[in-house]
Amino acid sequence: MKLNWFQKKNKTTLPFFWKEYELHIQNTQKLPIKETRFVTFDTETTGFSKKDDRILSIGAISLKDNIINVNDNFEIYLDQKIFKPETVKIHGILKNGDIKKVDEITAIQQFLNYIKNSVLVGHHVGFDVGMINEMLFRYGLPKLKNKVIDTGNLYRKSKHLVYENDLKNYTLDELCDELNISKSDRHTANGDAYITAIAFLKIISKLNSKNNLVFSDLLKK
Repeated sequence: MKLNWFQKKNKTTLPFFWKEYELHIQNTQKLPIKETRFVTFDTETTGFSKKDDRILSIGAISLKDNIINVNDNFEIYLDQKIFKPETVKIHGILKNGDIKKVDEITAIQQFLNYIKNSVLVGHHVGFDVGMINEMLFRYGLPKLKNKVIDTGNLYRKSKHLVYENDLKNYTLDELCDELNISKSDRHTANGDAYITAIAFLKIISKLNSKNNLVFSDLLKK
């Protein structure tokens, strides 16, 4: 069923949960890194097409002041309108089973309520943000408004301190090897979000070796 705000495509008819999310963004204070709430997140999907594939699950965990808050995490599984059995061996998510699943609009509401105005962090995060934006678009909603950091770009930046010409596009597995991070629980949204959180803290530590790291340094390409 298509919703009223989707049919009218009028900003004044956007749902309350979106307006509440926008208020969080608009009221975001400029804080130093140690006071900023970061949220590392990951999506598991049926494939790599933003138009034709769908999100199967979203996992996220928050960080603040160099501490991963394991009690402040997010995990949700979505109803599978599109099912590609060949991808199950990667993500392990069956179409049917005991895992509770929700529809897309419920997932959107809960994810926005969790992230609020946090800075989003992910590995090759452009894909995950693109998949979520495509999901928002299907319901006539605007794109995500949070600041976003890619750990792949950030790691290359830390390597440039030593290897100026290192342009390698590191996979998450390669990043784990480089930073000595366990790969247990890989290819689950929550597991990858946690691994990314560890990687993010290790990379920040490298970048902040002289204790002069500022927030804008994290956002620069």
